[in-house]
Amino acid sequence: MTKVMNVAMIGGGFMGKAHAMAYASMPMFFWPAPAIPNRKVVVDVTDAMAQTARDRYGFEEASSDWRAVVARPDIDVIDICTPNNVHAEIAIAAAEAGKHIICEKPLARTVEEARSMAAAVKKAGVIHMVAFNYRRTPAVALAKKYIEEGRIGRILNFRGTYLQDWSADPDGPLSWRFQKKIAGSGTVGDIATHVVDLAHYLVGPIETVNAITTTYNKTRPLQQSGVDKLGASEKASGDVERGEVDVDDEVISMLRFENGAIGSLEATRNAYGRNNFITLEIHGTKGSIHFNYERRDELQVMFADDPADSRGFRTVYTGPAHPYGDGLWPIPGLGIGYSETKIVECFDFFTAIKTGRLPSPNFDDGLLTELVADALLRSGETGAWERVGR
Repeated sequence: MTKVMNVAMIGGGFMGKAHAMAYASMPMFFWPAPAIPNRKVVVDVTDAMAQTARDRYGFEEASSDWRAVVARPDIDVIDICTPNNVHAEIAIAAAEAGKHIICEKPLARTVEEARSMAAAVKKAGVIHMVAFNYRRTPAVALAKKYIEEGRIGRILNFRGTYLQDWSADPDGPLSWRFQKKIAGSGTVGDIATHVVDLAHYLVGPIETVNAITTTYNKTRPLQQSGVDKLGASEKASGDVERGEVDVDDEVISMLRFENGAIGSLEATRNAYGRNNFITLEIHGTKGSIHFNYERRDELQVMFADDPADSRGFRTVYTGPAHPYGDGLWPIPGLGIGYSETKIVECFDFFTAIKTGRLPSPNFDDGLLTELVADALLRSGETGAWERVGR
């Protein structure tokens, strides 16, 4: 009989919605499921917000006291969907209470916080995961398969981007994502870490970086509502008070990998016309791979041993023959969305709990990504090549 596991989700915003959908849907896609996630309790800042999240996301209970919820003996899993400033405190408390933990990215605001979280889960012996869901896209997993099979040979170069435009408008509200005390960093932590995680997943650890970081909009209108707003969805009108932006808006960096490959990374939230433009291109000694998240079902591949009259990139549409394909949709190219990547993430997390084997990315991987983020920020200040710490 499939085990039922009680989940306490802390944070009822956009990311909470994505996670709640995954808990409900995962057994429908992957059956028999490794476990049945029971949406037991959702926690938010106030009782009213928590009750709204409970009703909307299908949880049994609501609470505004995460500490009390973490201590409950009937809770098996703690899901952290909060702003970055409380990731460490909640995760360490959950580990000490013996709970399995999934934490949204980035793992922490600083290397020190990430180290303390990684140490806590190791000491407790619990299963832990960082929610870098884009590597769960079937086309990205297929790229990983081709690389491991040696289909493109030794990797020479990685080129990764994450471009958005939701913060390009200087009159967009001062979200917590623009405040260092809450977010830790700006574009580096928010979206560049996704590129770093994909680079680590597909190529290997990054050794040194040489980055430029910049902030375009030094102030923003103070947010009027209590709910986090991205971009200009809450437009400032009239003479409104503005607050300081003390994080980066853009980062561009050259990369050197431990295995000798070189590469580049570019991330910005100020690229008008780019919605969620995550791309990667990897060149090897025997071929190349290209992926664009805005065309999630497609992987562009070119193999050097293709016949001379058919050389060039071709499109593989992911489906049942590819990673996770037997659990998703039965026709290639039928349509993979953001929610499916979260469903796959949920499946891998509960499979790890069932088997007792750590998933990837786990908190150790999250710490490595935070070390790269720290090197990017240091290089942005010094203008020099900076080595990634360990």
